[in-house]
Amino acid sequence: GMLNAAIKACPVFGGKLASYEASAIKNMPGIKAVVAVEDNAVAVIADTWWQAKSALDVLPVTWDEGPNAGLSSASIEQMLDEGLVAKQVFTGNQAGDAKTAIDGAVKKIEATYSYPYQNHATMEPMNATARWTSDRCEVWCPTQNGEAALEAAAEASGLPAEQCEVYKIHLGGGFGRRGAFHDFVKQAVAIAKQLPGTPVKLLWTREEDMQHGAYHPITKARLEAGLDQAGNLTGLHVRISGQSILASVRPQWLKDGMDVFTFQGLLPEGDHAISYSVPNLLVEHAMRNPPVPPGFWRGVNVNQNAIYLECFMDEMAHAAGKDPLEFRRKLMADQPKSLAVLNAVAEKAGWGKPAPDGVYRGLSVCKAFASYVAACAEVSVDSNGQLKIKRIVAATDPGYAVNPQQIEAQVEGSFVFGLSALLYGECTLKDGRVEQDNFHNYPSMLISEMPEVEVIVMPSGGFWGGIGEPTIAVAAPAVLNAIYAATGKRIRHFPLKHSDLRTA
Repeated sequence: GMLNAAIKACPVFGGKLASYEASAIKNMPGIKAVVAVEDNAVAVIADTWWQAKSALDVLPVTWDEGPNAGLSSASIEQMLDEGLVAKQVFTGNQAGDAKTAIDGAVKKIEATYSYPYQNHATMEPMNATARWTSDRCEVWCPTQNGEAALEAAAEASGLPAEQCEVYKIHLGGGFGRRGAFHDFVKQAVAIAKQLPGTPVKLLWTREEDMQHGAYHPITKARLEAGLDQAGNLTGLHVRISGQSILASVRPQWLKDGMDVFTFQGLLPEGDHAISYSVPNLLVEHAMRNPPVPPGFWRGVNVNQNAIYLECFMDEMAHAAGKDPLEFRRKLMADQPKSLAVLNAVAEKAGWGKPAPDGVYRGLSVCKAFASYVAACAEVSVDSNGQLKIKRIVAATDPGYAVNPQQIEAQVEGSFVFGLSALLYGECTLKDGRVEQDNFHNYPSMLISEMPEVEVIVMPSGGFWGGIGEPTIAVAAPAVLNAIYAATGKRIRHFPLKHSDLRTA
């Protein structure tokens, strides 16, 4: 007796449902009901999902697009640019006097990087099945967080949690989208309440899933550094301008208004500490929150922060006339675990030895989710600017390694996700809505694009670190540094699909 529902929410963030004409589709096959969902969506309920979806496609709907109808990628970029020079910032890491050290340096280096909105793009779109009666609510859904799904079901049902049940089913992709966000559960329950006692399965279209996500936050970073006469780093200043996930999702976790998560991979200590000992260091965040919902996305903020720091670390090494490995090693004298994974990938990849003809190498290292990880990428770029990522050697020290084969699989899988984001991942906005709506304009890596991955598992004991999220961060900067070695071009704005990699 289960029915099926298709849903359409206002395409503009913050917009509302103004009206719809149910009479226009009431005679279409299988239609059972047309209902408003909360205040911003309309759903069609039918015998089959395709009947519901087909009717929804032709349902006349009017939206109240609200104050964000003029929002665009250009207007958001203006917000971030203002943050790069703003006086009011949060300080996440400070040692010595970075600004004075840079001002007095023999050589100064500066660069600005940017990282776009990105979608989780799970293979299985958001969905949930709900059955509601006046004294019980049941929900079947793929979720990363059963407790949060239960909370969402109870809230939408109007019943105490004791009268609600959530059945967790296999996950068709999560990456954070199905962790803190259960809007699809609330929608399914709200729809089922219109038909008490009847189970209703809600399935989003791919387009709905792409345009109503909780996106990887957009940020920009300006990095400044100073070198002395011998090419030693004397001061480093990192200014991040961009969105806070916690301000939207977990405001109670903010510390005096500051989002510590924004500084992942750049903090002075802890699970996301910076991998280098810099004598004068200043890391800041100018919080700028456009009306686009941000969310936790596999690896979260360490993804872009690793690109910013590790690519700029290469820029500093080249400005100092030093080998990128040796430049890093000198700054890691007090970071033995980070140094160990870096040395491991360098040795395994043959750093310092001649690479195959036309092949170039790049390094990266970071600490994230308590684990120490590093990568060495090998790439080639032909005369037409065609990039081929040939091999990535990855090392991870998670403290303990219970199942090395599973660790290897997680590292490989994280590289698919991280490299897809580097090559193609970008959500742009026009007229208050996301422009990308399916895999034709938000692609993933092809099998033919996947590099060989060699994983070094080197647990040192004494702590338990993560696997699936830390390593995602080192793939992209290692590839970017290898691209520079191959072409002499420093890519600072992503995804790579916009960059011309042809050598002059």
